[in-house]
Amino acid sequence: MGGGATATRAAKKGTTHIPLVMTNVPDPVALGLVASLAHPGGNLTGLSNISPELAPKRLELLQQMVPRLARVAVLGDPSSPSHPPQWRETESAAQWIGVQVRSFEVREPTPDFAGAFSAISTFGADALITLTQPLIDVYRDQIVAFAAARRMPGMFHARAYVEAGGLMSYAPSIRELFRRSATYVDKILKGANPADLPVEQPTRFDFVINLKTAQALALTIP
Repeated sequence: MGGGATATRAAKKGTTHIPLVMTNVPDPVALGLVASLAHPGGNLTGLSNISPELAPKRLELLQQMVPRLARVAVLGDPSSPSHPPQWRETESAAQWIGVQVRSFEVREPTPDFAGAFSAISTFGADALITLTQPLIDVYRDQIVAFAAARRMPGMFHARAYVEAGGLMSYAPSIRELFRRSATYVDKILKGANPADLPVEQPTRFDFVINLKTAQALALTIP
């Protein structure tokens, strides 16, 4: 079983015969992991988190929360296979909403978060958005601390950031995705072919707000 696009892609490259169950993958079709959601084909199936499609809603909620939102910093890892679709949807949504977004990049193996934070400050961002990527999650606490120090509202891709002190998140439940992945494992162990098990997409999304952070930023919840 693989969690996230990077791990899932590595697992798929490692075998074409052993059944694989993925979870929390942004767009498995665009990433070339499955032929289609309805008919995955091959030895891989599981659950998508549809992160690219959530970009418009995340920007919309951020705009409702932050008065006079004009410039948004987007922090991501371009070496992640999930980066292109997430950035593309974010940029498209920004044009529709009428805000300026700029991509700030950190890369393995030596991610320069200090440099990215400095560039974001120079950009004069009114708010911060993070993309759904493993490297970003590793540095969650530093990202939240930076946003707090800059008094910068943040829209994050998982509730763990809000629990750590970030402003808000809009996403499916990661815990629920992993719980649901167990049903795929059960079906495969009972003889089902991964090629015939449709990829599942989340239908429930949690909008989580840290009220203490909102109060510290002098933001009124609509």
